[in-house]
Amino acid sequence: MLIEKINLWNDNEDVTLTAYILDNEHETRLKKRPTIIICPGGGFLYTSNREAEPIAMKFAGEGYNTFVLRYTTYFNSGKVDFNNLPDGNRQAKYPQPLFDLARAILTVRENADKWAVDNNKIFVCGFSAGGYLAASLGVHWQDELLKEKFNVNSDLFKPNGMILGYPLLDNILMKELLLEVNDKSLEQYWRLSCYSLSGESEPSDEYLKKLSPVNHVCQNTPPTFMWHTANDELVSVRNSINFATELSKNKIPYELHIFEAGSHGLALCNEVTAKDETQIKPEVQVWFDMALTWLKAQVKK
Repeated sequence: MLIEKINLWNDNEDVTLTAYILDNEHETRLKKRPTIIICPGGGFLYTSNREAEPIAMKFAGEGYNTFVLRYTTYFNSGKVDFNNLPDGNRQAKYPQPLFDLARAILTVRENADKWAVDNNKIFVCGFSAGGYLAASLGVHWQDELLKEKFNVNSDLFKPNGMILGYPLLDNILMKELLLEVNDKSLEQYWRLSCYSLSGESEPSDEYLKKLSPVNHVCQNTPPTFMWHTANDELVSVRNSINFATELSKNKIPYELHIFEAGSHGLALCNEVTAKDETQIKPEVQVWFDMALTWLKAQVKK
């Protein structure tokens, strides 16, 4: 396997794309492979290690070229002490993370021959805040914002499909639900996460709607696979339900799998990615096999 770490911007060492490219033996060296760009979660504050390399290696084991994007976040470290917060990165607000992902997919396409990438089979996969980022590319790939930033044809940004795990997709919903929960630590986390995304301490509802992928689903949105747990305590399952409703309205092919129980951030739901025993959920691990079945159907199209 070829493992290569690429800096996506000359002036920012923290934004990287790590490639996990399957070795092409003599008999398969001409084979172009489907490819997955993975966006870990982390509440826009950092990028989770549990939702990065373990996910990439799991998909690589099934024959996919994989890439992990470390996009711009408010903090660089995943170890955030909320009682002693370090200075944050004011450049992390949207749309900078979207620019990072757009740059990543352009980089993959530019190196398609080198990495044996099938340019017609590039998927984005995101978890939690990374799901927000992946979905944002899915709903905004055709927008003038990206075209003007990179001065290239919009089609180069379009993913062939999206895999979203417990994604945050509706900021207004999150705000409404927060008012119903008397949890100061959760409120602090959400407000800091929202500030990282919006750059504002008290963003207006209008701005939050603008920043919500659920409000931008259209007929150009790519096919989508989503999974969530019904009792997710941090990102309500209604995010995925509402997004699926919009996909259905626009006749976009999708799958949505809701599992009865499981905390937020389950990743692979096994010993490899679990923070503790509660995140080892055999009944939810099947999301990966379901996603593989869905991916194979997309690759055949």
